[in-house]
Amino acid sequence: MPRADFYLIDKPRFRDEPMLLVCELARRAVARQQPTLILVGSQDEAEALDARLWDFDADAFVPHQIAGDEDDALTPVLIVPPGVATPDRPLVINLREDCAPGLFERVLEVVPADAAARDGSRTRWKTYKAAGFELAKHDM
Repeated sequence: MPRADFYLIDKPRFRDEPMLLVCELARRAVARQQPTLILVGSQDEAEALDARLWDFDADAFVPHQIAGDEDDALTPVLIVPPGVATPDRPLVINLREDCAPGLFERVLEVVPADAAARDGSRTRWKTYKAAGFELAKHDM
């Protein structure tokens, strides 16, 4: 059964910088050797996340790149802007407004601290539930 985990940003360090939580989730995925897609909402967001993954922790290395070239299959973490096609992977970190497309075992939804921005996550929760996903919520 596929699983959807919703990470609700609450702690000050993640409120101040939500991308830090995304970096932490990507680091955990690499440690578990789980090939991962990070679905972002724009090319600018892809570039910002790419830069942040290089410098978020001096002791961490998260092998990653923005998807779209011949090294995609070799790279553990792919940042996927809209309009870029990639093969499915077991783990997806979704930063988009819509549910993650494709076939995967687990999706991680990062939910902003701002109450108004959480409406989309409620819709995605209902959609995943209707599709038979196992659901979990984590306060971060």
